[in-house]
Amino acid sequence: MADPSLWLLFFIIALAIGFGIVNGFNDAANAIAASVGSRALSPRKAVILAALCNMAGAATGTAVAMTIGKGILDPEAISYLTVISGLAAVIVWGTIATYWGLPVSITHSFITGLAAAGVALVGSEAIQWNVLQRVLSAVVTAPVLGFIGGFALMVILLWVFRQSAPTRMRVIFSRLQWLTTGFLAYSHGKNDGQMPIGVITMALVIYSGDAGWWDRLSLWDPIGRYIIIISALAISSGTAIGGWRVIRTLGLRVTSLQPVHGFATQASAAMVIEVASNFGIPVSTTHCVSSSIMGVGATRRLSAVRWGVAGNIVTAWILTFPICGGLGYLFARLLGAIF
Repeated sequence: MADPSLWLLFFIIALAIGFGIVNGFNDAANAIAASVGSRALSPRKAVILAALCNMAGAATGTAVAMTIGKGILDPEAISYLTVISGLAAVIVWGTIATYWGLPVSITHSFITGLAAAGVALVGSEAIQWNVLQRVLSAVVTAPVLGFIGGFALMVILLWVFRQSAPTRMRVIFSRLQWLTTGFLAYSHGKNDGQMPIGVITMALVIYSGDAGWWDRLSLWDPIGRYIIIISALAISSGTAIGGWRVIRTLGLRVTSLQPVHGFATQASAAMVIEVASNFGIPVSTTHCVSSSIMGVGATRRLSAVRWGVAGNIVTAWILTFPICGGLGYLFARLLGAIF
């Protein structure tokens, strides 16, 4: 008879792949909404570029994967049940949010679901509060930096190109958005794309009892490279599917975008995400991009931003925590009662 824990390992890997796909088709909007909204890139070209760069980002560095897999819960609290509950919470919420066209933080959805599952099965001592506090502080700082960065960069560009003809600016920044779209997709993959890597490695550590799996996360390791490649393919395929409802919300409904606005949005958001990734801090690409779009729009006038739509987005950000926390807790209690 097959080892039941082996089937659980396969099940978690399947969920992690589904997690990556959901991440990709919700967060596809983050990388390409500004370029599609400004009409600098066609939707097809933008999605293909984002998918390729997402894959490259997910295959680069493992700092965020380490934080997700080793930093949120105490090692003794990590089990099949906590991981499955956290994944189920984010897949359910991510799918619902994408259907309604709401850009939400897949990063914080999983972290909240995983933490709540640990509390449900072990208690509050399961959480490594120092790491969680650092992650939660980014919930505030990352959007603020995105807004300020988008606003400041847009002001600088308007001053530098103040004597340029609008037609010339459109041509220049339409071309430059190829670079910023790729950079933003790469940074998204380097941050959010690391999460399936962390989940799969967690499952392998649970199954084998060998924490050495964390040291094997490298493209040069004969087995570790497959964890990275599978995760990268999952998020890039999700991006290729595309979350068109979310793209319309961010690219067309928050504010009216020209290529120069799209460039400023993507460049400022990508820099915030890239810095956070290098420090191993999981941040929300959704928060960074959405706030950058608002900051760029506010340089024209505050009324240029459709604050009603922006308010709906912020509400979805806030609801992510109680909803995913509740789902993670509920799934963990149910699974704990069954098994």
